[in-house]
Amino acid sequence: QAQLVESGGGLVQAEGSLRLSCVASGRTFSRSAMAWFRQAPGKEREFVVGIDWFGRADYADSVKGRFIISRDNAKNTAYLQMNNLKPEDTAIYYCAVTAGAGWGVESRRAAYDYWGQGTQVTVSS
Repeated sequence: QAQLVESGGGLVQAEGSLRLSCVASGRTFSRSAMAWFRQAPGKEREFVVGIDWFGRADYADSVKGRFIISRDNAKNTAYLQMNNLKPEDTAIYYCAVTAGAGWGVESRRAAYDYWGQGTQVTVSS
């Protein structure tokens, strides 16, 4: 039984910043790929950024240069630093982790086995 819990969302003005956290429990994810996805109302869940066990990261074009993913394997935690936020970033943000080894960044939803409950990010203009 693995659990992922996101936190750090909230209401922020455009150009502001937020830092999201994803804490995993129930197993160790040190070799897993981890990612952040987001879902806005009426839209499909979309890939935001992923990081593999080797530390390589891949970002969606819409957030490149503004968001930074990091992971702390000792704490079984992933982070998403979100800078220069825009209203179009408004969504529920989800953390996801693969069950197996994550050699290479995965952007496919189906590649991830464990998901958090999401944390709401709202950016006002």
